[in-house]
Amino acid sequence: MLSHPPPSLLNPTQFTFEQNHSKIGSLLLSLTRSRTLPKGLQLHCHIIKLGFQTIPLISHYLINFYSKTQLPIDSQRIFEETHIKSSTTWSSSVISSFAQNELPVLALEYFTKMVDHGIRPDDHIFPSATKACAILSSCNVGRSVHCLALKTGYDVDVFVGSSVVDMYAKCGNIEDARKVFDEMPTRNVVSWSGMIYGYAQLGENEEALWLFKQAFFEIFEVNDFTFTSVIRVCGNTTLLGLGKQLHCLCLKLSFDSSSFIGSALISMYSKCGIVELAYCVFDEIRVRNLGMWNAMLMACAQHAHTDKVFGLFKEMETSGMTPNFITFLGTLYACSHSGLVEKGKYYFNLMKEYGIEPGDQHYASMVDILGRANKVQEALVVIKEMPMQPTECVWGALLTGCRLHGDTELAAYAADKVFELGPVSSGMYVLLSNAYAAAGRYEDAARARKMLRDIGVKKETGLSWVEEGNIVHTFAVGDRRHFKSKEIYKKLEELEDEMEKVGYVADTSYVLREVGDEEKNMAIRYHSERLAIAFALITFQDERPIRIMKNLRICGDCHTAIKFMSKCCGRVIIVRDNNRFHRFEDGKCSCSDYW
Repeated sequence: MLSHPPPSLLNPTQFTFEQNHSKIGSLLLSLTRSRTLPKGLQLHCHIIKLGFQTIPLISHYLINFYSKTQLPIDSQRIFEETHIKSSTTWSSSVISSFAQNELPVLALEYFTKMVDHGIRPDDHIFPSATKACAILSSCNVGRSVHCLALKTGYDVDVFVGSSVVDMYAKCGNIEDARKVFDEMPTRNVVSWSGMIYGYAQLGENEEALWLFKQAFFEIFEVNDFTFTSVIRVCGNTTLLGLGKQLHCLCLKLSFDSSSFIGSALISMYSKCGIVELAYCVFDEIRVRNLGMWNAMLMACAQHAHTDKVFGLFKEMETSGMTPNFITFLGTLYACSHSGLVEKGKYYFNLMKEYGIEPGDQHYASMVDILGRANKVQEALVVIKEMPMQPTECVWGALLTGCRLHGDTELAAYAADKVFELGPVSSGMYVLLSNAYAAAGRYEDAARARKMLRDIGVKKETGLSWVEEGNIVHTFAVGDRRHFKSKEIYKKLEELEDEMEKVGYVADTSYVLREVGDEEKNMAIRYHSERLAIAFALITFQDERPIRIMKNLRICGDCHTAIKFMSKCCGRVIIVRDNNRFHRFEDGKCSCSDYW
């Protein structure tokens, strides 16, 4: 540590004013680049002693120094103490400091003050202002900033235009983002990355992938943010083959040490059912940000590696990384799907020690923990004692617990409470319909289905898919459109004969429609995941694990059937539903029948 300022700066009479000014400026810039706070604080004291803080350029350097060392309020203090404020002091310093340090309201407040002072924004200030709008997801304010850029002629500047594209994309306004993007005379990595992120965020996966390919071949200037967006697309669509290719590309371009890319790769491998590779990525990247820790923790929770979740939490604390609300969501999720009620209560209460107030999702997780453990009345008490109004996800968690343990009366009560909320998601209407049907309230079940039709949303079709090379084969219930349909159904019939010999009996209680037993039996035996497994068995002759992806929750009978399938065919079968991963091996599941 620098205990005293450099000798050359102790005697200001040794050099001219300009020389001292220049030396201090150079040293301050050096400390800013290295983010060396203690030495910078000492140098600031020396600047005050010399009376150099009144020099606009030195003030600018100090504001920037405190910004880069994540002390934006100190940047603000120096700005307010600066008597002569140049355009650089406003734009490149204080407004940028607020935007870069996640203080968007202050950034926009000072942007307004600057304009009121008659100082014209430039190619440095517009990107800071649009960044602040993106953080706030305030498209209307962002549009005002964009209009000002148009009026002042900065819309054609590549940095301003790119920041506007990025802002619209992050605000979810993809049409305006694309319009600005298409009209840009030149584009840079920010504009390309912004568009790719925007499409990925909205689930426009094909467009995101196409743009990435175009950007890669047109400019060959991609960064870790670009890769992160595209890798997340691969995870969301379970395109394992493409995800592996992108991983190789990251290695080739030396992006493999980025913690942002690391968290995306961990999430991608986990969602594609290969948690082992997620562990490899985590172990290989030594400098980890919070997002990377959270991604690994969530991957472990989804794959029922519960002890590893708690181990990671302790590692985070030991390494000095402070858990956030996402960390606790992942930890509570692990407790929920392992039946660890007391552990769940411990981590729920631990949040407040970290200064985190539980949100509705944390309460939903706690209700889920209690509901799955058949403590539905205790879960109801938690809901009634919430400091905020229970949301759809909270009542949904209670409904799930009631359905699992056959408490049809409380399920119907929870369903009535959901109806009081007003319009809810399409998936919730399906859950309501099922809850009423299970309680024998078929009129109310029909009312829930009618409301789904009235809002113009169809019930989500249950789909399962399996990747073969670069081809994804998708199946729906009773699907006979596949070119190997005859072989698939033949294989399925052979499997069922073997399963019945070792004790499998179909449980038709999971068919909630008013139909006969024979029709119920037919409805359940050709569920999409069974067709996908049969296809995989006739396609993959080696002993590789079979990985099936599913968009809805696996039903109880299919869960039982796949355990029998794994025993009869001697293969590992991994199924990802919309909740978690199930690894079936030798007649057992990794979830221990608790999911």
